Amino acid sequence: MASCFASAKIINFGSQIRSNDRIPLDSQLGFSKVSILRSANEQWIPHGLYSNGSKPLMCRSGVSSIKCVSEVVKEKKAKSGSPASNLLITKKEGLEVYEDMVLGRTFEDMCAQMYYRGKMFGFVHLYNGQEAVSTGFIKLLRNEDCVVSTYRDHVHALSKGVSARAVMSELFGKTTGCCRGQGGSMHMFSKECNLLGGFAFIGEGIPVATGAAFTMKYKREVLNENCDDVTVAFFGDGTCNNGQFFECLNMAALWKLPIIFVVENNLWAIGMSHLRATSVPEIWKKGPAFGMPGIHVDGMDVLKVREVAKEAIGRARRGEGPTLVECETYRFRGHSLADPDELRDRAEKDKYAARDPITALKKYILENNLASEAELEAKDSKIEEVVEDAVEFANASPVPSREQLLQNVFVDPKGFGIGPDGKYRCEDPKFTEGTAQV
Repeated sequence: MASCFASAKIINFGSQIRSNDRIPLDSQLGFSKVSILRSANEQWIPHGLYSNGSKPLMCRSGVSSIKCVSEVVKEKKAKSGSPASNLLITKKEGLEVYEDMVLGRTFEDMCAQMYYRGKMFGFVHLYNGQEAVSTGFIKLLRNEDCVVSTYRDHVHALSKGVSARAVMSELFGKTTGCCRGQGGSMHMFSKECNLLGGFAFIGEGIPVATGAAFTMKYKREVLNENCDDVTVAFFGDGTCNNGQFFECLNMAALWKLPIIFVVENNLWAIGMSHLRATSVPEIWKKGPAFGMPGIHVDGMDVLKVREVAKEAIGRARRGEGPTLVECETYRFRGHSLADPDELRDRAEKDKYAARDPITALKKYILENNLASEAELEAKDSKIEEVVEDAVEFANASPVPSREQLLQNVFVDPKGFGIGPDGKYRCEDPKFTEGTAQV
């Protein structure tokens, strides 16, 4: 009953809900408006499983039926002439999506190597396993569209167009990084690519994304500019119990902002299971509570993610308002590279490893003759060269000078940290007197 049905009509799932019933979730077709109907005296109890068996659904006890209303704006035709017309992706798109996902995976694997070799410092959070979400949404965006990320932001930056060299150099703390070495792993930013930053604290990027979407709407409706840009905000399941999340859902729905809230639900908030931390585990339900569509999609399937993303982005561009999309995914590594990953059950990890999104896409491409094994291997080799080049470039790049320490920190040229001569006080040899060497 989550989100998407093939026709605009009331759908009745049987006359009686029994204790062992399961309710289908299918977000593959797209959507326009979704609402869940229930009477005031109905009681909801945790029950059943999502269709992939990963977490509870909510089911009603003592009611005659479950009804959902869904107005679907696009429908896949079962037959439309040639077999190729039924494919969810073209060869060009398939190779682009595959290359982006492999780039993300290969880059993160290299980050792990460099971290353990002492090339990176602090916390480094890798994205392995979640590539279908980043690629599925971001590769459908234009350069003018904005993306706001979290502390797990390397792959979002790569998908948005930031070069592997710039991201790796930032991780190495070098001046050639996208933030000149001052941001590090959790704070990727690119003005040129409209990546508005990774944010270390959960939830703090959502208001920034909401503000960016408000700017887009203001340009369009107040300044009368030809602006149909959109914003995509990425965040995890652990964020969805924070106040900023609810406040921004309310504002976005109230003002019909062009924003897509993308929940990367990898089922674990560091070491806390999502099911133990949330009274209603189905995050997508929080969308309809604020008057916007709430969609659940298999975040391990990039083609399904793309179908949902197309419609959500299209709604935002048309001025129809925000969408909340819950992508159920899984990270293949610990919370960070400092996490031994001992809390998650081995069987659970094996189950999701068997559903590797890159392996699934490769299988789809080969089975539908979109590309040959040789073409995909050529992409793999190309990506390996790109990542190795990024490491060599970062290694050879200079570290920031001491004079850069307070740059981009204070706006007021006479503010704290800047002397009356207009120069940064850190340039004074006495600046670090009595402290650790900079």
